Amino acid sequence: MPEENFLLGHGERLTEEIIGSRGGAPKQAPYTFQEARARLSPMLARAVSNLDELPDDAFPRGNAVLALTLNPEYIAKSYFPTTLLQKVGIEVVGSRPKRVIPEKRSRNRAPEETITTELFARGHRRLFRNWNTDLPNWSDQDYSANELISVEQIAAPVAFAKIKGSLPENGVIPMEIVLHANEDEGESYMLEAFGRFLETRAISHDFGRRFYSNGLCFLSMSVRSEHAEEIATFSTVRALRKLPELRAFRPPIRSTDFSCPLPALPNENPVSSEVRVAIFDGGVPDGHPITKWANPYECGGLQPTTSEFHEHGVAVTSAFLFGHINPQKSISRPYAPVDHYRVIDENPDQVFFELYEVLERIAGVLTSCNYDFVILCVGPELPIDDDEVHAWTAVIDQLLSRNSTLAAIAVGNGGESDSAACLNRIQVPSDCVNALAVGACDSMDEDWKRASYSSVGPGRSPGIIKPDLVGFGGRVDQPFVVMSHEIVPSLAGLFGTSFAAPSVVRIASGVRAHFGPILNHLAIRALLIHTAEKSGLDRQAIGWGRCVQDLSKIVLCADDEVRVVYQGAISPAKYIRAPIPVPPNSIKGMVTIEATICYKSETDPNHPSNYTRAGLEITFRPHSQKFRNEKQAHPDSKSFFGFSPSGANEAQLRRDAFKWENCLRASKRFQGASLNNPSFDIHFNSRKEGHNNSSNIGLPYALIVSVRAPEVDDLYNQVVRRYATILEPLRPVLDIPIQI
Repeated sequence: MPEENFLLGHGERLTEEIIGSRGGAPKQAPYTFQEARARLSPMLARAVSNLDELPDDAFPRGNAVLALTLNPEYIAKSYFPTTLLQKVGIEVVGSRPKRVIPEKRSRNRAPEETITTELFARGHRRLFRNWNTDLPNWSDQDYSANELISVEQIAAPVAFAKIKGSLPENGVIPMEIVLHANEDEGESYMLEAFGRFLETRAISHDFGRRFYSNGLCFLSMSVRSEHAEEIATFSTVRALRKLPELRAFRPPIRSTDFSCPLPALPNENPVSSEVRVAIFDGGVPDGHPITKWANPYECGGLQPTTSEFHEHGVAVTSAFLFGHINPQKSISRPYAPVDHYRVIDENPDQVFFELYEVLERIAGVLTSCNYDFVILCVGPELPIDDDEVHAWTAVIDQLLSRNSTLAAIAVGNGGESDSAACLNRIQVPSDCVNALAVGACDSMDEDWKRASYSSVGPGRSPGIIKPDLVGFGGRVDQPFVVMSHEIVPSLAGLFGTSFAAPSVVRIASGVRAHFGPILNHLAIRALLIHTAEKSGLDRQAIGWGRCVQDLSKIVLCADDEVRVVYQGAISPAKYIRAPIPVPPNSIKGMVTIEATICYKSETDPNHPSNYTRAGLEITFRPHSQKFRNEKQAHPDSKSFFGFSPSGANEAQLRRDAFKWENCLRASKRFQGASLNNPSFDIHFNSRKEGHNNSSNIGLPYALIVSVRAPEVDDLYNQVVRRYATILEPLRPVLDIPIQI
C-alpha cells in the first residue's frame, strides 16, 4: 500500500490529571421549610388514606410504594433526598421522568412546565402512617429539613396509570408485568406474595417466563384483560402492558419484480479470521453457499424452521458479509467470518411468549461467548417508552456494559406509523445506550435521506440521539441486494433496517481487520460516528448521519487535517486534560475542530431518567494563556458539546449540554489565531440510581479529535513532526483494499 496519512493513535499519551475547579452560587430554594411542610402534609395524608383503601394482601409483607415527585430544581444527584428517606425509614426502588408545573420556582421566577423525576419509595405501611402523623410537628432545625423542600408532590400510584397502551375490553391476552423486585433471596417473598394475591382473585398465573434486571422483575403470562386494573393494585407492580409480538415473525419487505442471477462468489477466505462477529436471526440452511463464511448454530429446543426465517437470516448474513451487492460487479471478499445463531422459532401457541425465550437465547450466548461485533435485527414490535425500560433493553444493555462488544441493533420499520401516537419511534431494544442503533437511508448516492419506513428518534434521555447512524437499507425502486436463501441462490431485492444494521457492522469489521486489536470497540464506535456523513436532516431522523461507505474516509487524513484517537480510562471524580494536537505556530485562516467521545455505562433500568451510571463533563479551553481574572486556576472555557449557560440547572444541562449522554459529537470553527494549545478537560461523574456513587472503578472512553485548516496544506506533517515521540500513525496490520 502506498504511503498515506493514516489517522494518529495514542492520543491518551498526551493526557494528564489536573485539579478540577468546582463551585457555584449557593442553592436558592423555591420554598421555605414551613411552606414545604404546609404543602406536603395534606398530600401525604391523602396518599396514606388511598393506601388504606386497598386490600391488605396488596402489600407484600406490609410494604407499600408511594410516589415522591422532586421539584425540578432538585433532580441533580447531589440533591438526592438521602437523609429524608433515612429519617422516614423508606427506600427508593425506582423512578421515572415526569412533566410538572411546580407551584413555585426560586428567585421569584414564573412557574413553567418542565421535566423532573418521580421517585418510587417503598416501606412498611406503618412507616408512611408514622410520617403522616409526625410531619406537622417536624422542625426546621431537623437534619432532614433542607431535603423536605426538594419534594414537590406526594401521591399513591394509581392502578390504571400503571397500564401502558390500550388493552382489549375482555378476553385472555398475553401480558407483560413489571414488578419492583430483585433476584436475591431477600426478595423472593415478592413473587410468592404476588402469586397469593392472584390466587385469591382466581387469576391463573405462571411465573416461569421472567427476567430480572437491576431492581426490576419482568413477567410474561396469560391474563384476562378485564383483570388488568385489579392486578395493578398490587403495590409493587410498576407497569403492565399487552405483551408485544416479536417483529422477526414478519417476513422481509421485498422489492417487486426484482430478479437477477448471482455473480461469482469470491474464492478467498475472509480477510481476517481474528475478528469475531455474531448474528442473532432466523438461521441459515445447511449446505447453503454462504456457509463458506458463516457458521450456523441452532439454539437448543427449537422447532423446525421455515423458509421465511431462512430468507431473513441469509439476507442479514449476506448484508454483513458482502454489503449491498452490485449485480454488475464481482462480489467483494468478506472482512470477517460470522457465527449465525438461529434464535427465533415458530410455534403458533407461543408466538407472544417467544419474545422472552428469544431474549433468553441471546443472553445465553452473550454471557458465554466473547464477540467483537454483534448484529441484532429482531426484537419486540414495540416503540420505546420514555417512562419505562423494556426487559429486552434492560438485559442487553446490562450485558453490553460489561463486555468488549460493539452491537448494532436495527431500529425497526415503523417509521410510517402514527407519529401523533409516537408509534413511529425507534423500537425496543434499539434504545440500548451501549449499542449502536442503526436506521436506514434510501440511497447510496449523495442525495440521500431517511428511508420512510425507518423508525425515528428521539431516544430516551439519556440516549437521546437515536438512531446513532443510518446506513443504506434499500427502497422499492432501489432495493438492497442480497444473496437469496435457496440452496442454489440468486439475488434478492429487499429493503428494511435489518440490512442497514449489518452493512454498518461490515464497515466496522473492516476497520478492525485493517488495524487489528489496537483499536478497541469504543474507538471503532466513535470513529463510525465521527466520520458519519452529515446532512441538513433532523437528528431524530438520521442521528449523527450516514455511515461512510469506504474505509479511506475513516483511516486516512488529508494533508490539511489530522485525526487523533485517544483510548483511556478516567477515575471517578477525577479530571484529566486532553490536549488537542496542533502545529507549534499560529494557524493561518479558519480552523475546524471536530470531536466525538464515547463510553460505556452500567445502567439502572428501574430509573429511566437516571439510566446511565456514568457521565463525562467536558470543558473546551481554546487558549492556554487566556484568563478572565487572576484567581482563575484554569484557562477560559468555551462551549463545545452543547450549550451550558452559567448557573444552568440539572434539567437545562441534560437538555442543552447533553449531560449523562454516553456518546457526543460536535464541530466548531475558530480563527486560527485564537487557538493556543487548545484542550478538553474531562471530568467523570458517577451516580447510581439517581444519587451520588463512590465507585472507584475507572471509566474507559474513546475520544476522536479532528483538526482541519484548509489554508495549511501540510498540517498533518506539522503535527506528526511536533508529536513524533508521542503520537503514532496507525499502520494497517493487513494489506487490504480500503475502497468499498
